[in-house]
Formats: sequence, C-alpha cells, structure tokens
Amino acid sequence: MSTILRRLPPSEATGLRTGARHSLAELYRPADLVVLGLGVMIGAGIFSIAGEQAATAAGPGVILSFMIAGIASLLACLCYAELSSTMPTSGSAYTFTYVIFGEVWAWIIGWALILELQFAAAVVARAWAGIAVGAVTAFGVRVPQEALVQDLLVLVILVLLTGIVALGARIGLRALWIMVSAKLLAVGAVIVVGLAYVDVANFGEFYVPPKPLDTAPATVLGIFVGEGQAFGWFGIFAAASAIAFAYIGFDIVATSAEETVNAPRAVPKGMIRSLVIATVIYLAVALVMVGMVSYTKISAQAPLASAFRAVGVDWMVHVIDVGAVLGLTTVILVLIVGQTRVLFSMARDGLIPRGLATVSRRYHTPTRVTLVIGLVAIVLAEFVPVIQMRELVVIGTLFAFAFVAAGVIVMRRRMPHLERGFRVPLSPLLPALSLAATLWLMVNLRVLTWAWFALWMAFGLAVYLAYGRRHSLLARPRTPERPAHGRHRR
Repeated sequence: MSTILRRLPPSEATGLRTGARHSLAELYRPADLVVLGLGVMIGAGIFSIAGEQAATAAGPGVILSFMIAGIASLLACLCYAELSSTMPTSGSAYTFTYVIFGEVWAWIIGWALILELQFAAAVVARAWAGIAVGAVTAFGVRVPQEALVQDLLVLVILVLLTGIVALGARIGLRALWIMVSAKLLAVGAVIVVGLAYVDVANFGEFYVPPKPLDTAPATVLGIFVGEGQAFGWFGIFAAASAIAFAYIGFDIVATSAEETVNAPRAVPKGMIRSLVIATVIYLAVALVMVGMVSYTKISAQAPLASAFRAVGVDWMVHVIDVGAVLGLTTVILVLIVGQTRVLFSMARDGLIPRGLATVSRRYHTPTRVTLVIGLVAIVLAEFVPVIQMRELVVIGTLFAFAFVAAGVIVMRRRMPHLERGFRVPLSPLLPALSLAATLWLMVNLRVLTWAWFALWMAFGLAVYLAYGRRHSLLARPRTPERPAHGRHRR
C-alpha cells in the first residue's frame, strides 16, 4: 500500500490503554491537567504582551484582541478535545493525523511538532536567562559579563529541568504544582494591587482611529492587501494574531492522555478548563494594564513594570520579575514533557529509531528520549539565534491546529462508529471556523518565517523518505510472531 494512504488503525492507536503497545503509567488526574495547561500558557508574556500590543497596535482595544484570540484558541481546543477523547495517546496531533490522514501526513505533523516544542524550549530558556539576570539586577546586584552569565544560566536551567523530567513524572508534577501556585500568586498580586490604580478614563471608547504604516509588507497577508494600519479594527485583529501566541500550550495537555486516569473524559476537561482560566487571567491583567496608564504612555519594553512605577508602586516590579522567572520555568518544564511524549510515540511507531521509545524500568519514563531532547535544546539555545526565529514555534503549532480541525470533520465521516468522550458541538461548523481562524493567524506571520518553515519541512520529508518510510512498523509484513502493529512490550 502507498505510504500516503497507509493509515494506523484506530484500534492500534487506542490499544495503548489495554497494554497492546508498550505504554506509560497513568499518573495525571483532572486537576493535574489544568496545572499542566496553566504551566505552559501563563509565562512571562502575561506581564508584557498586553502593554506591547496596546502601545503599538490596538490601544485600549487590546482587550477585544484578547477576546478574539481566546475564541480562536477555544475553537482549536474543542477540536483537540474530541480527538483526544477518541484516541487517548501521547502522540497527540501526530497520532490523530496517522489514523485519519495517513503516515506521510502524520510524519509531517510530527515534524512540525518537533519544530514547535524543541524550538520553544530553547527560545524560552534563552528568554528565562535574560529575565533572571534582569531580576537580579533590579535588586541592586551587579552582574559582570552578562552575556556569559546568561549562557551559563541557559545551561543550568535546561540541565535541571531535563533531569527532573527524566527522573520521573511524579517529581516533575510536584515541582510543577509548586511553581504554578507561586506564579499564580504573583499574577494575583498584580491584578489586586493594580485594580486600585485603574482609571476608567484610560479605556476611552476602546477604539483608536487607524494610522497607516509606512513599513514594507513583511507578512503573507501584507503582500496581497498591503501592510495595513496600526490601531483601528485592523490593529485589533493584528494584535489578536500576536496574542494568540500567549494561549498556545493547551495542545500539550493532549500529549499527557496516555498517562491520564479516565483520559477520554479527563483530557478534554483539562484542556478546556485550563484555556478558559488562562483567558480570564490574561483578560484581567490586560484590563489592569490598560486601566492604570494611558496607552500613549505605555512603555513597550517593560509595560507592566513601567505602569506600576508610574503610579508609585515600585516594589511590584520585583513581584513581576519573580513571577516572570517562575512563569518561564514552568513553560520550559511542560515543553520538555510534551516533546518527550511526541518523540516517544514517533519512535514507538518506528518512524524514528525505536530505541528512543525505551521506558526506564527504574524511573518509568522515556528517559533516553528525554535526555536527547534536553541536549538538543541546549545546543539550540546556546548556538542558534532562536529569539530571532521564535515565530517558527507559532507556525509549527498552527500547522498542527489546522490538521486537527480538518481531522474532526474527516473522522466524523470516515469513522462515525468510534466512541468519543467529547464531541465538538455544531460540527462541522465549529471545526470549519477553527480551520479558518487558524489559517488567518498563519497568513499574519512573516514571509521569512514561512520560508524557514518550508525548508524545515522539506528537510523533514527527506528524513522520512530515507528512514521513516522503510522502518515504520506498518511497512513490515505481519507474521504470527508480529500479528499487529507493535504488539509487544518492553
């Protein structure tokens, strides 16, 4: 059978739950999944993105931008919820695509997820080091040779968090609970203290008259319609595209499905609840940010910190710094966990070396692949200008979102008999809207990002043709010793 048409049978994708394929131990409960989602969605950006977009793109209308981005993310989340409830496996969008569209497309999505998660871990680690140095400096401590110190901190944080993930999921989960609780306290302090200084006059009418941009078109959309305007409705929607990056992360909750108790029902609830909570928190911070200072006086470099300084509450700057450091720490931790599970699934299917799917008997985690991921993240963060290429994280994520939205529609037609723990309401309308919203966000990315993404995918396809196509378990003839896909344990 052609590799384009070769699909993973649903019974074998879900056979993990009955031990048909070597799998991971159940660990997560519904509350843990919410913490996992908040761990990755609420990072340092919560203290800056509202101010940046208000100052440069949307004005007070940035609050509407947060709502628009939240709705677009919720549509994608509903699609993930249905497929996760049908196929509760650690492969997430990769496995969904394998079952619905076939092996080549599964590889493409898996390759996009590698780009998303691996690059994100490196990007966030580099940002974490910069914020950590800034936080220490804010306390009056002089840091000599900042660049060298940041490089060292990148190494330390990635080694530490990779070790935590490799040593056991329970250790990582406990650490995540502690850090998420602490950063939510910091965010709560920002909201409560900031509310006391909100001036309703700063909200205006939420709409700022548009201003033309003089820059040359840099996005795909800009090539066809011109680069558009700052502020006005165009600015509000443009800000929504940038803000959607803040909500990215709920999809990583889906990679924990194989390790979740009663996954068909718990995973959809965990994803949706974490996204809703994150959206409410982001909106609350945005309201405080815009309400404290007029958008014309917001510092795009350190918006929330400068706002508190403007109202005379300088000590809150330290709270923001601590919250940002904790926020990015949990983001890195969850990204490593998610990347580990995706690569584990791809290795288990034979598309990458199967040795990476080994589960440690001592720690009960895929330790080998975790160490590989940590090493690659260190190399990227130390030797590649990942901060300048951070949009690659977004395009990799959105690419997977598009396939998941389409997958809901196709699976309803091809496999209506499959049991679903959650169903997207108003299908196929909502999945189609999710697909449209995802494509809209993608065309708002830079042309350069698309070019790098095309090169990455071309390289990935070459890797598949050279290795994955021939080593896939589906490519092997079935024998009495191997009656079905991967039916043996380690």
